Amino acid sequence: MSEDRRSRSTEAFFGRRRGKAMKPRQSGQYESQLPKLRIAIDTDTAPASMSALFEHAPAKVRLEIGFGGGEHLVHEATRFPDIGFIGVEPFVNSMAKFLANASEAGLENLRVYDDDATQLLDWMPANSIDGIDLLYPDPWPKKKHWKRRFVNPQNLSRFARVLKSGSLFRFASDIDTYVNWTLNHCDEHPDFEWLAQTADDWHTPYEAWPGTRYEAKAFREGRTPAYLTFLRK
Repeated sequence: MSEDRRSRSTEAFFGRRRGKAMKPRQSGQYESQLPKLRIAIDTDTAPASMSALFEHAPAKVRLEIGFGGGEHLVHEATRFPDIGFIGVEPFVNSMAKFLANASEAGLENLRVYDDDATQLLDWMPANSIDGIDLLYPDPWPKKKHWKRRFVNPQNLSRFARVLKSGSLFRFASDIDTYVNWTLNHCDEHPDFEWLAQTADDWHTPYEAWPGTRYEAKAFREGRTPAYLTFLRK
């Protein structure tokens, strides 16, 4: 691991790390499952292929950043047992909920990381990921906080480095300013192309979309989500 990454502080694209006290079931799953599934970038050298992190050595590996309660990640890992899935979530309570649900589902194609996603991205080998999902990230709505939005030129370049050519970066949000922000940044980045042809393409949820609690809240509060898909050229 490089000295730069070892010594740097978090880039702080997320907020608080803990919420209310966990229920005993969630706490137990967190303590027992996290060590088994956590990617240890502090001690392990990055493999030549991310498939080496999984016992079944999948041909494809996908990444979801900030999975919240993990509804989508569990859903996708269940749909595609032959694909390896890596989930990033720094918020302890969300990670605990996800680990409990994943354990109950008996999923064996999952690995997780519970800290700053940029550190994991920098650790990964180039051209090693077959898709990245960033779904309902923290919008940081105040203009003075926009610099903390995860979509920025530096992180898009991180995405471009680890994504295989022809793979997809998917972004969903119900916050218009963040949707426009993401469109503008991806349009300016040479490695990404927005695939929408008509308005239906970004108003229609992704295939087999299970919905999330954040999306349900958006609908209750009268906001319309957008589902953007970008091609890694």
